Amino acid sequence: MRMQNNVLILDFGSQYTQLIARRVRELNIYCEIHPYNKIPNNLDSFKAVILSGSPFSVRAVDAPHPDLSQIKTHKPLLGVCYGAQYLAHFNGGSVVPSNIREYGRANLSELSENETLFEGVEKDSQVWMSHSDTIAKLPDNAVRIASTKDVVNAAYRMEGENTYAIQFHPEVYHTTFGKNILENFLVKIAKVAQTWTPAAFVDTTVSVLKEKLGNDKVVLGLSGGVDSTVAAVLLHKAIGKNLYCIFVNNGLLRKNEFQNVLDQYEHMGLNVKGVDSSERFLDALKGISDPELKRKAIGRVFIEVFDDESNLIEDVHWLAQGTIYPDVIESVSATGGPSATIKSHHNVGGLPDFMKLKVVEPLRMIFKDEVRRVGAQMGIDANLLGRHPFPGPGLGIRILGDVTAEKVRILQEVDAIFIDALKQWDLYDKVWQAGAMLLPVNSVGVMGDERTYEKVVALRAVESTDGMTADWVDLPYKFLQETSNHIINRVKGVNRVVYDISSKPPATIEWE
Repeated sequence: MRMQNNVLILDFGSQYTQLIARRVRELNIYCEIHPYNKIPNNLDSFKAVILSGSPFSVRAVDAPHPDLSQIKTHKPLLGVCYGAQYLAHFNGGSVVPSNIREYGRANLSELSENETLFEGVEKDSQVWMSHSDTIAKLPDNAVRIASTKDVVNAAYRMEGENTYAIQFHPEVYHTTFGKNILENFLVKIAKVAQTWTPAAFVDTTVSVLKEKLGNDKVVLGLSGGVDSTVAAVLLHKAIGKNLYCIFVNNGLLRKNEFQNVLDQYEHMGLNVKGVDSSERFLDALKGISDPELKRKAIGRVFIEVFDDESNLIEDVHWLAQGTIYPDVIESVSATGGPSATIKSHHNVGGLPDFMKLKVVEPLRMIFKDEVRRVGAQMGIDANLLGRHPFPGPGLGIRILGDVTAEKVRILQEVDAIFIDALKQWDLYDKVWQAGAMLLPVNSVGVMGDERTYEKVVALRAVESTDGMTADWVDLPYKFLQETSNHIINRVKGVNRVVYDISSKPPATIEWE
Protein backbone atom coordinates (compact mmCIF):
# COMPACT_ATOMS: atom_id res chain seq x y z
CA MET A 1 0.00 0.00 0.00
CA ARG A 2 1.69 3.20 -1.15
CA MET A 3 1.18 6.26 1.05
CA GLN A 4 2.22 9.90 0.62
CA ASN A 5 5.06 11.28 2.75
CA ASN A 6 6.75 7.89 3.06
CA VAL A 7 9.97 7.33 4.96
CA LEU A 8 12.20 4.48 3.79
CA ILE A 9 14.14 2.53 6.43
CA LEU A 10 16.90 0.38 4.97
CA ASP A 11 17.46 -2.62 7.21
CA PHE A 12 21.03 -3.85 7.68
CA GLY A 13 19.93 -6.59 10.09
CA SER A 14 19.77 -4.67 13.38
CA GLN A 15 17.64 -6.00 16.23
CA TYR A 16 16.40 -2.40 16.63
CA THR A 17 15.15 -1.78 13.07
CA GLN A 18 11.51 -2.41 13.99
CA LEU A 19 11.88 0.06 16.84
CA ILE A 20 12.95 2.76 14.37
CA ALA A 21 9.76 2.15 12.40
CA ARG A 22 7.61 2.21 15.52
CA ARG A 23 9.12 5.52 16.68
CA VAL A 24 8.58 7.06 13.24
CA ARG A 25 4.96 5.88 13.18
CA GLU A 26 4.47 7.41 16.66
CA LEU A 27 5.27 10.76 15.02
CA ASN A 28 2.25 10.21 12.72
CA ILE A 29 4.60 9.58 9.81
CA TYR A 30 4.25 6.55 7.57
CA CYS A 31 7.38 4.47 6.99
CA GLU A 32 8.37 1.17 5.44
CA ILE A 33 11.25 -1.20 6.18
CA HIS A 34 13.07 -2.72 3.22
CA PRO A 35 16.21 -4.91 3.22
CA TYR A 36 19.36 -2.99 2.26
CA ASN A 37 19.77 -5.25 -0.78
CA LYS A 38 16.19 -4.73 -2.02
CA ILE A 39 15.90 -0.97 -2.37
CA PRO A 40 12.49 -0.10 -3.89
CA ASN A 41 12.53 0.94 -7.54
CA ASN A 42 10.14 3.82 -7.04
CA LEU A 43 12.14 6.08 -4.74
CA ASP A 44 10.05 9.10 -5.72
CA SER A 45 7.41 8.19 -3.14
CA PHE A 46 9.92 8.39 -0.27
CA LYS A 47 10.68 11.81 1.20
CA ALA A 48 13.49 10.69 3.54
CA VAL A 49 15.69 7.65 4.18
CA ILE A 50 17.07 6.16 7.42
CA LEU A 51 19.91 3.62 7.48
CA SER A 52 19.61 1.14 10.38
CA GLY A 53 22.23 -0.40 12.62
CA SER A 54 23.70 -3.83 11.92
CA PRO A 55 25.54 -6.76 13.55
CA PHE A 56 28.10 -6.42 10.73
CA SER A 57 31.28 -4.33 10.69
CA VAL A 58 31.75 -1.99 7.73
CA ARG A 59 35.34 -3.28 7.60
CA ALA A 60 34.25 -6.87 6.94
CA VAL A 61 34.64 -8.34 3.47
CA ASP A 62 30.97 -9.34 3.43
CA ALA A 63 29.70 -6.06 4.93
CA PRO A 64 26.36 -4.83 3.53
CA HIS A 65 27.21 -2.35 0.78
CA PRO A 66 24.14 -1.03 -1.08
CA ASP A 67 24.25 1.48 -3.90
CA LEU A 68 23.02 4.76 -2.37
CA SER A 69 23.75 6.88 -5.44
CA GLN A 70 20.04 7.59 -5.99
CA ILE A 71 19.53 8.45 -2.31
CA LYS A 72 22.53 10.33 -0.91
CA THR A 73 22.42 14.04 -1.94
CA HIS A 74 19.00 13.39 -3.53
CA LYS A 75 17.01 12.88 -0.32
CA PRO A 76 17.40 13.72 3.38
CA LEU A 77 19.39 10.82 4.81
CA LEU A 78 20.03 9.75 8.42
CA GLY A 79 22.56 7.03 9.25
CA VAL A 80 22.11 5.29 12.61
CA CYS A 81 25.04 3.37 14.20
CA TYR A 82 26.17 1.07 11.33
CA GLY A 83 24.52 3.58 9.00
CA ALA A 84 26.74 6.33 10.41
CA GLN A 85 29.87 4.19 10.05
CA TYR A 86 28.83 3.17 6.54
CA LEU A 87 28.49 6.80 5.41
CA ALA A 88 31.93 7.59 6.86
CA HIS A 89 33.76 4.47 5.65
CA PHE A 90 32.54 4.57 2.03
CA ASN A 91 32.86 8.35 1.61
CA GLY A 92 36.52 8.93 2.46
CA GLY A 93 36.43 8.61 6.24
CA SER A 94 37.93 5.89 8.42
CA VAL A 95 36.34 3.31 10.72
CA VAL A 96 38.56 1.29 13.07
CA PRO A 97 38.10 -1.17 15.95
CA SER A 98 37.35 0.79 19.12
CA ASN A 99 39.80 0.66 22.02
CA ILE A 100 36.83 0.85 24.36
CA ARG A 101 33.71 -0.99 23.19
CA GLU A 102 30.75 1.20 23.99
CA TYR A 103 27.58 -0.71 24.83
CA GLY A 104 24.77 0.80 26.86
CA ARG A 105 24.34 4.26 28.33
CA ALA A 106 26.50 7.23 27.36
CA ASN A 107 26.07 11.01 27.54
CA LEU A 108 26.37 13.74 24.92
CA SER A 109 29.26 15.67 26.47
CA GLU A 110 29.53 18.02 23.47
CA LEU A 111 26.76 19.37 21.23
CA SER A 112 27.26 21.91 18.45
CA GLU A 113 25.06 24.96 18.75
CA ASN A 114 22.34 25.87 16.27
CA GLU A 115 22.12 22.35 14.81
CA THR A 116 18.57 21.59 13.71
CA LEU A 117 19.04 17.86 14.42
CA PHE A 118 19.61 18.60 18.11
CA GLU A 119 17.03 21.33 18.71
CA GLY A 120 15.55 20.80 22.18
CA VAL A 121 18.18 18.15 23.06
CA GLU A 122 20.01 18.86 26.31
CA LYS A 123 23.76 18.64 26.67
CA ASP A 124 24.84 15.65 28.83
CA SER A 125 21.55 13.88 28.03
CA GLN A 126 21.68 10.08 27.85
CA VAL A 127 22.01 8.10 24.61
CA TRP A 128 22.27 4.37 23.94
CA MET A 129 25.36 2.95 22.26
CA SER A 130 25.85 -0.53 20.77
CA HIS A 131 29.02 -0.86 18.70
CA SER A 132 32.59 -2.21 18.72
CA ASP A 133 33.97 -0.05 15.87
CA THR A 134 34.45 3.71 15.97
CA ILE A 135 34.70 6.47 13.38
CA ALA A 136 38.34 7.59 13.57
CA LYS A 137 38.20 10.09 10.70
CA LEU A 138 35.22 11.84 9.13
CA PRO A 139 34.83 12.34 5.37
CA ASP A 140 36.34 15.62 4.09
CA ASN A 141 32.97 17.33 3.72
CA ALA A 142 31.67 16.19 7.14
CA VAL A 143 31.26 18.35 10.25
CA ARG A 144 31.22 16.82 13.74
CA ILE A 145 28.14 17.95 15.69
CA ALA A 146 28.20 15.75 18.84
CA SER A 147 30.60 13.73 21.03
CA THR A 148 30.49 11.55 24.11
CA LYS A 149 33.32 10.95 26.60
CA ASP A 150 34.55 7.89 24.68
CA VAL A 151 33.27 8.57 21.14
CA VAL A 152 34.56 11.75 19.56
CA ASN A 153 32.51 11.46 16.35
CA ALA A 154 29.17 10.58 17.94
CA ALA A 155 27.26 12.59 15.31
CA TYR A 156 28.09 14.50 12.14
CA ARG A 157 26.52 16.03 9.04
CA MET A 158 27.68 16.40 5.46
CA GLU A 159 28.08 19.97 4.21
CA GLY A 160 26.04 20.92 1.17
CA GLU A 161 23.51 18.07 1.61
CA ASN A 162 20.84 16.91 4.04
CA THR A 163 22.88 13.92 5.20
CA TYR A 164 23.20 13.30 8.94
CA ALA A 165 24.74 10.47 10.94
CA ILE A 166 24.57 9.45 14.60
CA GLN A 167 26.61 6.71 16.25
CA PHE A 168 23.95 6.04 18.92
CA HIS A 169 20.41 4.63 18.73
CA PRO A 170 17.66 7.30 18.96
CA GLU A 171 14.95 4.66 18.63
CA VAL A 172 15.52 2.94 21.98
CA TYR A 173 13.83 4.05 25.17
CA HIS A 174 17.16 4.72 26.91
CA THR A 175 18.03 7.60 24.56
CA THR A 176 16.31 10.40 26.47
CA PHE A 177 15.74 12.77 23.54
CA GLY A 178 15.63 10.10 20.83
CA LYS A 179 12.11 10.96 19.70
CA ASN A 180 13.06 14.67 19.47
CA ILE A 181 16.05 13.82 17.27
CA LEU A 182 13.95 11.71 14.90
CA GLU A 183 11.27 14.40 14.77
CA ASN A 184 13.86 17.11 14.09
CA PHE A 185 15.28 15.11 11.19
CA LEU A 186 11.97 14.07 9.64
CA VAL A 187 9.83 17.15 10.24
CA LYS A 188 12.26 20.09 10.42
CA ILE A 189 14.98 18.87 8.04
CA ALA A 190 13.16 16.51 5.65
CA LYS A 191 9.83 18.43 5.82
CA VAL A 192 7.77 15.23 6.07
CA ALA A 193 4.10 15.90 6.89
CA GLN A 194 2.70 14.25 10.04
CA THR A 195 -0.48 12.89 8.44
CA TRP A 196 -0.29 9.17 9.33
CA THR A 197 -3.26 8.68 11.69
CA PRO A 198 -5.72 5.84 12.37
CA ALA A 199 -8.47 7.82 10.64
CA ALA A 200 -6.29 8.34 7.56
CA PHE A 201 -5.38 4.65 7.51
CA VAL A 202 -9.05 3.60 7.66
CA ASP A 203 -10.07 5.97 4.84
CA THR A 204 -7.14 4.99 2.61
CA THR A 205 -7.45 1.24 3.26
CA VAL A 206 -11.20 1.10 2.68
CA SER A 207 -10.76 3.02 -0.57
CA VAL A 208 -7.97 0.67 -1.73
CA LEU A 209 -10.01 -2.42 -0.78
CA LYS A 210 -13.05 -1.17 -2.70
CA GLU A 211 -10.97 -0.65 -5.81
CA LYS A 212 -9.08 -3.94 -5.45
CA LEU A 213 -12.02 -6.21 -4.62
CA GLY A 214 -14.89 -4.62 -6.52
CA ASN A 215 -17.91 -6.93 -6.28
CA ASP A 216 -15.83 -10.03 -5.52
CA LYS A 217 -16.62 -12.26 -2.55
CA VAL A 218 -14.05 -12.61 0.23
CA VAL A 219 -13.78 -15.32 2.88
CA LEU A 220 -12.03 -14.63 6.18
CA GLY A 221 -11.05 -16.97 8.97
CA LEU A 222 -11.89 -15.25 12.26
CA SER A 223 -9.99 -16.18 15.40
CA GLY A 224 -11.76 -13.97 17.91
CA GLY A 225 -8.57 -11.98 18.33
CA VAL A 226 -7.75 -8.36 17.62
CA ASP A 227 -6.06 -8.72 14.21
CA SER A 228 -8.67 -10.80 12.42
CA THR A 229 -11.50 -8.74 13.93
CA VAL A 230 -10.06 -5.40 12.81
CA ALA A 231 -9.35 -6.87 9.37
CA ALA A 232 -12.97 -8.07 9.19
CA VAL A 233 -14.42 -4.67 10.09
CA LEU A 234 -12.22 -2.91 7.51
CA LEU A 235 -13.32 -5.36 4.83
CA HIS A 236 -16.95 -5.06 5.91
CA LYS A 237 -16.71 -1.28 5.46
CA ALA A 238 -15.38 -1.85 1.95
CA ILE A 239 -17.50 -4.73 0.60
CA GLY A 240 -20.34 -5.29 3.11
CA LYS A 241 -22.30 -8.49 2.57
CA ASN A 242 -19.66 -9.87 0.18
CA LEU A 243 -17.48 -10.67 3.20
CA TYR A 244 -18.02 -14.19 4.59
CA CYS A 245 -16.43 -14.84 7.98
CA ILE A 246 -15.78 -18.35 9.27
CA PHE A 247 -14.95 -19.03 12.90
CA VAL A 248 -13.60 -22.56 13.37
CA ASN A 249 -13.64 -24.29 16.75
CA ASN A 250 -10.52 -26.43 16.67
CA GLY A 251 -11.24 -27.89 20.10
CA LEU A 252 -8.23 -26.01 21.45
CA LEU A 253 -9.92 -22.74 22.36
CA ARG A 254 -10.31 -21.38 25.87
CA LYS A 255 -13.24 -22.39 28.04
CA ASN A 256 -16.58 -21.38 26.44
CA GLU A 257 -14.69 -19.28 23.89
CA PHE A 258 -16.43 -20.63 20.80
CA GLN A 259 -19.89 -19.48 21.87
CA ASN A 260 -18.64 -16.29 23.56
CA VAL A 261 -16.89 -15.12 20.39
CA LEU A 262 -19.91 -15.90 18.22
CA ASP A 263 -22.11 -13.90 20.61
CA GLN A 264 -19.66 -11.01 20.47
CA TYR A 265 -19.65 -10.88 16.67
CA GLU A 266 -23.46 -11.03 16.54
CA HIS A 267 -23.61 -7.38 17.63
CA MET A 268 -21.08 -6.15 15.06
CA GLY A 269 -23.12 -6.68 11.91
CA LEU A 270 -20.65 -9.18 10.47
CA ASN A 271 -21.69 -12.22 8.45
CA VAL A 272 -20.17 -14.96 10.64
CA LYS A 273 -20.58 -18.73 10.51
CA GLY A 274 -19.37 -20.88 13.40
CA VAL A 275 -18.00 -24.34 12.55
CA ASP A 276 -17.34 -26.85 15.34
CA SER A 277 -14.58 -29.20 14.14
CA SER A 278 -13.18 -30.13 17.55
CA GLU A 279 -13.16 -33.88 17.00
CA ARG A 280 -11.50 -33.57 13.60
CA PHE A 281 -8.57 -31.59 15.08
CA LEU A 282 -8.17 -33.83 18.12
CA ASP A 283 -8.15 -36.93 15.90
CA ALA A 284 -5.39 -35.36 13.76
CA LEU A 285 -3.32 -34.63 16.88
CA LYS A 286 -3.63 -38.10 18.37
CA GLY A 287 -0.23 -39.40 19.48
CA ILE A 288 1.76 -36.37 18.23
CA SER A 289 4.14 -34.82 20.77
CA ASP A 290 6.62 -32.81 18.66
CA PRO A 291 5.59 -29.10 18.77
CA GLU A 292 6.37 -28.40 15.10
CA LEU A 293 4.40 -31.48 13.99
CA LYS A 294 1.49 -30.37 16.18
CA ARG A 295 1.52 -26.90 14.61
CA LYS A 296 1.62 -28.41 11.13
CA ALA A 297 -1.21 -30.84 11.89
CA ILE A 298 -3.38 -28.04 13.26
CA GLY A 299 -2.55 -25.82 10.28
CA ARG A 300 -3.29 -28.63 7.81
CA VAL A 301 -6.69 -29.47 9.30
CA PHE A 302 -7.61 -25.80 9.54
CA ILE A 303 -6.97 -25.39 5.83
CA GLU A 304 -9.01 -28.52 5.09
CA VAL A 305 -11.96 -27.32 7.19
CA PHE A 306 -11.67 -23.81 5.81
CA ASP A 307 -11.56 -25.14 2.25
CA ASP A 308 -14.64 -27.28 2.86
CA GLU A 309 -16.56 -24.26 4.15
CA SER A 310 -15.27 -21.93 1.41
CA ASN A 311 -16.54 -24.34 -1.25
CA LEU A 312 -20.05 -23.95 0.16
CA ILE A 313 -19.96 -20.27 -0.88
CA GLU A 314 -20.34 -19.67 -4.61
CA ASP A 315 -17.78 -17.63 -6.53
CA VAL A 316 -15.36 -16.78 -3.75
CA HIS A 317 -12.14 -15.30 -5.17
CA TRP A 318 -10.27 -13.97 -2.13
CA LEU A 319 -9.00 -15.16 1.21
CA ALA A 320 -8.49 -12.41 3.80
CA GLN A 321 -5.88 -12.78 6.55
CA GLY A 322 -5.00 -10.75 9.62
CA THR A 323 -1.26 -10.70 8.86
CA ILE A 324 0.46 -7.71 10.49
CA TYR A 325 3.73 -5.92 9.73
CA PRO A 326 6.08 -7.84 12.10
CA ASP A 327 5.10 -11.07 10.28
CA VAL A 328 6.04 -9.46 6.96
CA ILE A 329 9.33 -8.01 8.24
CA GLU A 330 10.43 -11.29 9.81
CA SER A 331 9.75 -13.22 6.62
CA VAL A 332 11.83 -10.81 4.46
CA SER A 333 14.80 -9.75 6.58
CA ALA A 334 18.05 -8.04 5.66
CA THR A 335 19.64 -11.44 5.24
CA GLY A 336 16.93 -12.70 2.90
CA GLY A 337 14.79 -14.36 5.55
CA PRO A 338 14.82 -15.32 9.22
CA SER A 339 18.23 -16.50 10.33
CA ALA A 340 16.62 -19.34 12.26
CA THR A 341 13.12 -20.76 12.35
CA ILE A 342 12.03 -20.55 15.99
CA LYS A 343 8.53 -21.82 15.28
CA SER A 344 6.07 -21.86 12.38
CA HIS A 345 3.58 -19.00 12.02
CA HIS A 346 0.09 -20.21 11.16
CA ASN A 347 -0.68 -17.26 8.83
CA VAL A 348 2.62 -16.89 6.96
CA GLY A 349 3.77 -18.85 3.96
CA GLY A 350 0.91 -18.70 1.48
CA LEU A 351 -1.81 -21.13 0.51
CA PRO A 352 -1.82 -24.64 -0.88
CA ASP A 353 -2.34 -24.70 -4.63
CA PHE A 354 -5.69 -26.45 -4.41
CA MET A 355 -7.40 -23.48 -2.73
CA LYS A 356 -7.12 -21.25 -5.82
CA LEU A 357 -7.78 -18.06 -3.82
CA LYS A 358 -6.01 -14.73 -4.00
CA VAL A 359 -4.89 -13.29 -0.66
CA VAL A 360 -5.87 -9.88 0.73
CA GLU A 361 -4.21 -8.62 3.93
CA PRO A 362 -5.56 -5.21 5.06
CA LEU A 363 -3.23 -4.98 8.08
CA ARG A 364 0.03 -6.21 6.58
CA MET A 365 1.73 -2.80 6.89
CA ILE A 366 0.87 -1.90 10.50
CA PHE A 367 2.05 -2.95 13.96
CA LYS A 368 -0.07 -4.51 16.73
CA ASP A 369 -0.48 -1.26 18.69
CA GLU A 370 -1.56 0.47 15.47
CA VAL A 371 -4.10 -2.31 14.83
CA ARG A 372 -5.68 -1.52 18.20
CA ARG A 373 -5.78 2.22 17.45
CA VAL A 374 -7.37 1.54 14.06
CA GLY A 375 -9.95 -0.69 15.76
CA ALA A 376 -10.77 2.04 18.28
CA GLN A 377 -11.13 4.54 15.43
CA MET A 378 -13.78 2.25 13.89
CA GLY A 379 -15.65 1.90 17.20
CA ILE A 380 -14.78 -1.72 17.98
CA ASP A 381 -15.48 -2.61 21.62
CA ALA A 382 -12.55 -1.78 23.92
CA ASN A 383 -12.81 -5.17 25.67
CA LEU A 384 -12.23 -6.97 22.39
CA LEU A 385 -9.36 -4.66 21.39
CA GLY A 386 -7.77 -5.18 24.80
CA ARG A 387 -7.77 -8.97 24.54
CA HIS A 388 -4.43 -10.63 25.08
CA PRO A 389 -2.84 -12.28 22.02
CA PHE A 390 -3.67 -15.97 21.76
CA PRO A 391 -1.65 -18.40 19.61
CA GLY A 392 -3.23 -19.65 16.39
CA PRO A 393 -2.76 -23.33 17.40
CA GLY A 394 -4.47 -22.49 20.69
CA LEU A 395 -4.04 -24.75 23.69
CA GLY A 396 -2.44 -27.35 21.42
CA ILE A 397 0.95 -25.69 21.98
CA ARG A 398 0.28 -25.02 25.66
CA ILE A 399 -0.14 -28.75 26.28
CA LEU A 400 3.40 -30.07 26.19
CA GLY A 401 3.47 -33.54 24.73
CA ASP A 402 0.51 -35.27 23.10
CA VAL A 403 -2.93 -33.66 23.13
CA THR A 404 -6.09 -35.36 24.40
CA ALA A 405 -9.60 -34.15 25.14
CA GLU A 406 -9.00 -34.66 28.87
CA LYS A 407 -5.82 -32.59 28.83
CA VAL A 408 -7.66 -29.84 26.97
CA ARG A 409 -10.41 -29.89 29.60
CA ILE A 410 -7.87 -29.59 32.42
CA LEU A 411 -6.04 -26.70 30.78
CA GLN A 412 -9.26 -24.87 29.88
CA GLU A 413 -10.30 -24.93 33.54
CA VAL A 414 -6.87 -23.77 34.74
CA ASP A 415 -6.67 -21.02 32.14
CA ALA A 416 -10.17 -19.73 32.99
CA ILE A 417 -9.30 -19.45 36.69
CA PHE A 418 -6.02 -17.64 35.90
CA ILE A 419 -7.50 -15.14 33.43
CA ASP A 420 -10.57 -14.45 35.60
CA ALA A 421 -8.29 -13.83 38.58
CA LEU A 422 -6.21 -11.33 36.59
CA LYS A 423 -9.40 -9.43 35.75
CA GLN A 424 -10.71 -9.55 39.34
CA TRP A 425 -7.40 -8.20 40.67
CA ASP A 426 -7.36 -5.45 38.01
CA LEU A 427 -4.17 -6.94 36.55
CA TYR A 428 -5.41 -8.07 33.12
CA ASP A 429 -4.72 -4.76 31.34
CA LYS A 430 -1.29 -4.51 32.97
CA VAL A 431 -0.27 -7.78 31.27
CA TRP A 432 0.40 -8.10 27.53
CA GLN A 433 -0.21 -11.85 27.36
CA ALA A 434 -1.03 -14.51 29.92
CA GLY A 435 -1.84 -18.21 29.86
CA ALA A 436 -1.25 -21.58 31.45
CA MET A 437 0.86 -24.51 30.26
CA LEU A 438 0.12 -28.15 31.03
CA LEU A 439 3.44 -29.92 31.61
CA PRO A 440 4.13 -33.54 30.58
CA VAL A 441 5.03 -34.56 34.12
CA ASN A 442 3.17 -35.70 37.23
CA SER A 443 4.17 -34.79 40.76
CA VAL A 444 3.43 -36.28 44.15
CA GLY A 445 0.99 -34.37 46.35
CA VAL A 446 -1.21 -34.82 49.39
CA MET A 447 -4.92 -34.04 49.53
CA GLY A 448 -6.53 -34.80 52.87
CA ASP A 449 -4.86 -37.98 54.04
CA GLU A 450 -4.36 -39.35 50.53
CA ARG A 451 -1.33 -39.30 48.28
CA THR A 452 -1.90 -37.88 44.80
CA TYR A 453 0.13 -38.19 41.63
CA GLU A 454 -1.24 -35.56 39.25
CA LYS A 455 -0.41 -32.92 36.67
CA VAL A 456 1.75 -29.80 37.00
CA VAL A 457 0.70 -26.50 35.39
CA ALA A 458 2.86 -23.44 34.77
CA LEU A 459 1.37 -19.95 34.74
CA ARG A 460 2.91 -17.37 32.37
CA ALA A 461 2.36 -13.59 32.26
CA VAL A 462 4.54 -11.21 30.24
CA GLU A 463 4.73 -7.53 29.41
CA SER A 464 5.71 -6.47 25.89
CA THR A 465 4.84 -4.04 23.10
CA ASP A 466 4.87 -6.30 20.05
CA GLY A 467 5.97 -9.75 21.23
CA MET A 468 9.48 -9.41 19.78
CA THR A 469 10.88 -9.13 23.31
CA ALA A 470 9.07 -9.73 26.60
CA ASP A 471 9.67 -9.58 30.34
CA TRP A 472 7.87 -11.71 32.91
CA VAL A 473 5.42 -9.76 35.06
CA ASP A 474 6.09 -9.50 38.78
CA LEU A 475 2.60 -10.55 39.91
CA PRO A 476 1.81 -10.06 43.62
CA TYR A 477 2.62 -13.07 45.82
CA LYS A 478 -0.87 -12.91 47.35
CA PHE A 479 -2.39 -13.13 43.87
CA LEU A 480 -0.24 -16.14 42.97
CA GLN A 481 -1.04 -17.81 46.28
CA GLU A 482 -4.81 -17.44 45.89
CA THR A 483 -4.79 -18.41 42.21
CA SER A 484 -2.70 -21.49 42.90
CA ASN A 485 -5.06 -22.57 45.69
CA HIS A 486 -8.12 -22.08 43.48
CA ILE A 487 -6.60 -24.13 40.65
CA ILE A 488 -5.53 -27.03 42.87
CA ASN A 489 -8.83 -27.11 44.75
CA ARG A 490 -11.11 -26.75 41.74
CA VAL A 491 -9.38 -28.52 38.84
CA LYS A 492 -9.40 -32.27 39.18
CA GLY A 493 -6.10 -33.71 37.92
CA VAL A 494 -3.77 -30.86 39.02
CA ASN A 495 -1.83 -30.85 42.29
CA ARG A 496 1.01 -28.39 41.62
CA VAL A 497 1.23 -24.85 40.16
CA VAL A 498 4.47 -23.04 39.21
CA TYR A 499 5.08 -19.53 37.83
CA ASP A 500 7.37 -18.93 34.84
CA ILE A 501 9.92 -16.12 35.42
CA SER A 502 11.76 -16.37 32.08
CA SER A 503 12.12 -13.40 29.73
CA LYS A 504 12.22 -13.36 25.92
CA PRO A 505 15.00 -13.78 24.92
CA PRO A 506 16.31 -16.34 25.78
CA ALA A 507 12.92 -18.02 26.30
CA THR A 508 9.93 -17.59 23.98
CA ILE A 509 6.53 -16.45 25.26
CA GLU A 510 4.86 -19.77 24.49
CA TRP A 511 6.59 -22.94 25.69
CA GLU A 512 6.22 -24.63 22.30
